[in-house]
Amino acid sequence: MPGGQNDNDEAPDRADPPHPSDAVYSDGPDEPELEAADEELGEQAEEIADGDLSPGDVLQGDLLDDEVMDSGESADAPDATGAAEDAPDPAEAAAPDDVIREPDDVEPDTTDGEEGEARRVSAEGEPEPMADTEGRPSPKAALVYNPTKVDADDLRARVERAAKDAGWSEPLFYETTVDDLGDDVTRQALKEGVNAVLVAGGDGTVRAVAEAMTGTGVPLTIVPSGTGNLLARNLLLPLDDPDAMIRATFDGDSLAMDVGFASLRRQDGTVDEHAFVVMGGMGLDAAMIANTNPKLKKQVGWVAYVDGVARSLPAAKPFRLMYQLPQRRIHAARVQSVLFANCGSLPAGLELIPEASVADGNLDIVFLQPKGLLGWIFVWRRVAWDNSFLRRFRSGRRVMALRTKDNAVRYSRGLGVDLATSEPHPVQLDGDEFGEAAQVRVRLEPASLLLALPRGHEVEGL
Repeated sequence: MPGGQNDNDEAPDRADPPHPSDAVYSDGPDEPELEAADEELGEQAEEIADGDLSPGDVLQGDLLDDEVMDSGESADAPDATGAAEDAPDPAEAAAPDDVIREPDDVEPDTTDGEEGEARRVSAEGEPEPMADTEGRPSPKAALVYNPTKVDADDLRARVERAAKDAGWSEPLFYETTVDDLGDDVTRQALKEGVNAVLVAGGDGTVRAVAEAMTGTGVPLTIVPSGTGNLLARNLLLPLDDPDAMIRATFDGDSLAMDVGFASLRRQDGTVDEHAFVVMGGMGLDAAMIANTNPKLKKQVGWVAYVDGVARSLPAAKPFRLMYQLPQRRIHAARVQSVLFANCGSLPAGLELIPEASVADGNLDIVFLQPKGLLGWIFVWRRVAWDNSFLRRFRSGRRVMALRTKDNAVRYSRGLGVDLATSEPHPVQLDGDEFGEAAQVRVRLEPASLLLALPRGHEVEGL
């Protein structure tokens, strides 16, 4: 099986394409590393050939079927049914706070004392659904908001005024609750025939609403709220001018952006799929989010993740990962974390992927594989110094071009990526934890979400 390619596989026998983030360095893409991974994969494939799993089945890209490649550390690898031979210790699974986290185990994100399904509310915020006795004519807009993140009375009044000034009918209002982060009520609004949807809440609310809006052709307006606003920051939207974003709903420009979807296979064989608009990850980054104190996060925002890092790093261990981009070879890597991104900017002005774009039809994949303390220093230098500072200046890019690229951070790019590990690891999407998974299939739906932008907003480079 030369090169790790099956004769019946139609995928080209070539390594992943180089990523622009590596092109500025003197040695360019890390081809020797990829070749070493391919050689390692070939050795593993020989072991697989002695078992029940056909190498052809694997190399046809079906990494996420019930039959998963054995990494050579088969003690905890899934069997043909997708279940592990040795179930994890519940006490270890519940560490560090004695809580076994599931995808729906989300910190309550609603008004105190309120629970149940999200609902439509009146302009006065009354919890009883409004009776649409007048058969509201089009055009009409809907506002989906998280009552814990916004001044609901003020925001509703602003949207009502803007709709009236634009000659639209009275808008519909929907509140989110802990049981509905926004996707279900957004589908309700779409059934009402709304011509536009506004969302105001944290990154989790934006993610949920965007999931329901993808592919509908109805424009979505993001009214930045809370402390994160990662998508709004990547789009360079005004963070402190809600009226500008509200006006964009009725008289603005639009941008068709890409949306990612991650299919997560759990240890019990169940599969669920969720959208993300900024980035998702598997490994240390997800553990960091899971270990962040939610009360501290509400008080100081993204700075609270420093606490999560302090809690996660001491126990962090690299893990073996098999991955494949569409129509490319399968690779093996040993990583601390792998991120799949639609956007490249992080809080505090940090640039994880300077060349990432929400509208280029490509998913950017980042492998964090530091070796020891020095490796983490290289990660920090790459993100906080090279990407976030030196690249802004011609002289800085010249300095980078003279430097040999380290392997602590490695990039790839494609329409999606399939990931498989021998044991489950935590997963996060847009900063929310989604439990653990051993197999993740990520796909990108290009230009599938229509965003409303202020008139004249610069879109080049987004």
